[in-house]
Order: sequence, then structure tokens, then C-alpha cells
Amino acid sequence: MKKLILFSALIISTISFFAFQQKPKFDLKASIARGQEIYVAQCLACHQSEGEGIADLYPPLAKSDYLMADKKRSIQQVLHGITGEIKVNGKTYNGEMAAFDLTNQEVSDVLNYIRNSWGNKGAAITPEEAAAARGK
Repeated sequence: MKKLILFSALIISTISFFAFQQKPKFDLKASIARGQEIYVAQCLACHQSEGEGIADLYPPLAKSDYLMADKKRSIQQVLHGITGEIKVNGKTYNGEMAAFDLTNQEVSDVLNYIRNSWGNKGAAITPEEAAAARGK
């Protein structure tokens, strides 16, 4: 009888443990730190070290109304690239940005870095959001 009670208590404890475990909270600060490395490797040549872009050629990311207006669009553009006319901070740019071969985590990280640097302040983009956008 003692063995049955002990076994039942063990089963209940195990079920309770897994039932109440929560997914770890997204760490935006760590994501931003990782994203800086990706930015340097993939984005810096065009958008420059302070996100200022290159006049008349590559739009700024710093204090960018276009970037901050639509995070889903930003995810799509990192995943699939963009061609054509866009308006950033009142100025028209007409160029091309190639798609990047990044994991969902890397897309999340680089966009979190960009969207939280140089005067930008944006909500976190999770790897799950990047994964959801990947099929669109």
C-alpha cells in the first residue's frame, strides 16, 4: 500500500511539474546583443554604423518612420528582400535590398537590434513571428 501511495504521489508530482512549467520569457536584451553582430556582418555596408544609410542610395534605419511603422513588413523584407520605391522620413528611395539567408532567431535578433538602436524603440520581434512570416 505504501508503494502505491508513493508511486501515485510521484506521478502526480511529475504531472504537476510539467503542467505548470512555463516557457522562458523572451530576452530582448540578449536578442539585441546577438543582433548587433548580424547587423555588422550583413547590413553595415549599406546602412552604415549608426544606421544613417547613404544619401540618395540606401535609406536610414536610424529614427526611421518606415521601419517602425510595420514590424511584419520589416520581417518580410529581411526574409524576402525588397525592390522599388519606398518613402523613409519624407524622402523617396528607389533601390533593391537582397533577401538574407538567416534563421528565424537571426531575423528576430537583427531586427530587434535595428528597431532598438539609434533613436528607435520598438516592440520585440520573436523567432516565432519570423517563422510565421517565412511562408508568406
